[in-house]
Amino acid sequence: MSTKHSNAAKAYLQDDAVVTRHDQTFFGVRQKRDCMAQSLPEWEDLREAANQIKKHTATHLADYLEQFEQNAVKNGVHVHWAQDANEYNHIVLSILSSHGVKKVVKSKSMLTEECHLNENLEDKGIDVVETDLGERILQMMQLAPSHIVMPALHVHREAIGDTFRQLIPDFDQIAAAYSSVNGGLPTDKNDPTFLTFVARMHLRQQFAEADAGMTGANFGIAETGDVVVCTNEGNADMSTSIPKLHIVSMGIEKLIPNYQSMGVFQRLLARCGTGQETTVYTSHFRGPRPGGEMHIILVDNGRSSILGNEEHWQTLKCMRCGACMNTCPVYRRSAGYSYTYFIPGPIGVNLGMLRDPHTYYDNVSACSLCCSCDNVCPVKVDLSTQIYRWRQQLESLGHASSMKKMMSAGMAFMFKRPAVYKGALRLDRIVNWIPSPLMNLSVNPWAYGHKMMKFPKKSFHQLWKKKEL
Repeated sequence: MSTKHSNAAKAYLQDDAVVTRHDQTFFGVRQKRDCMAQSLPEWEDLREAANQIKKHTATHLADYLEQFEQNAVKNGVHVHWAQDANEYNHIVLSILSSHGVKKVVKSKSMLTEECHLNENLEDKGIDVVETDLGERILQMMQLAPSHIVMPALHVHREAIGDTFRQLIPDFDQIAAAYSSVNGGLPTDKNDPTFLTFVARMHLRQQFAEADAGMTGANFGIAETGDVVVCTNEGNADMSTSIPKLHIVSMGIEKLIPNYQSMGVFQRLLARCGTGQETTVYTSHFRGPRPGGEMHIILVDNGRSSILGNEEHWQTLKCMRCGACMNTCPVYRRSAGYSYTYFIPGPIGVNLGMLRDPHTYYDNVSACSLCCSCDNVCPVKVDLSTQIYRWRQQLESLGHASSMKKMMSAGMAFMFKRPAVYKGALRLDRIVNWIPSPLMNLSVNPWAYGHKMMKFPKKSFHQLWKKKEL
């Protein structure tokens, strides 16, 4: 069995301080989500409503897609259909080429990551500028997102400051402008307020120079043909209000029936994703700006196949809030780059397997089956159950671990023979006498990251028989 994920996680775990910071940061977001949930008595009703809306939409997707297209066209929008990533990239390039576009500003979109849009456009000589602050930092550092909502939260401000100083051509002029407004530069050269000012001034110039703007879509409203984009920085609004050409990239699973449905998801999205009551900006795009053009590209890229998968179709309900990652003990301790699929965490494990099980099977082991992801998912995707199902298929896929198979056979032999099991229990305390240095050697993978357990003086069976529980 491949150890790609475990080896990457092992490398990350070398720095305890970094791991602890990552763990605490994302669990802090999980705790904020819990506070928000507890403040709404109708929270579970909202989750069930969202679950049923997504289920209904998925089972009537063709009808709602046609309705969405008809209403969008009525609003003056050009609607395109892309069967896969290649067709999607071709459509985007043809639109940009027909308008002579040399620079594109775009807000965050995991769909464009999925289809490798940036690389394709840059290969054609088109400058692509990410405008979400986290995404822009990662783009300058030539790194991929580590989280679907907070993509650069793992990057320290010292690294951000160094990157800005090296790669922003007018950094000194921006710093001088900050100094004149604030009466000098901060004593900490990596002061977050200062770095944010630098990023704002840098991006303002990019917006002014851009020939086209691109956004993703958090939701598409079938009843009206609207596209809804949720951000905390307003960068989607800047990307669409300055350039006259607006291109929306939207996976077909983002569709919902109407504004009544939108109200349910709006109350869940930010509370689950970042612990806010709502995002700072919730922008509704129904048509092109005066004198401009708006294009919506509806992308399948395997989503229809997922819909036809009886065991795993529920992944289409996901609205990419990231709550499953924030609560996942494996993600929090191993970070996003340990996963081989571009979306990490529980939802990424399932999406990767649906994309290509022979390439991304290693991620299936990155789960403790604690089921916490199921409990926090706002649309009730059965994430841990799906991961368990994938594990049962590893043997038929030819990727089952020989060591785990041997261990399972050994446990089956023992558990089916009570006398053997009870005999083993009598011997377990002997292990406690083995010196710790011998038990916690590097050759013992179980001892990596934590010390070996100490067996209790009395087994559960002994306590149960003596009624000491």
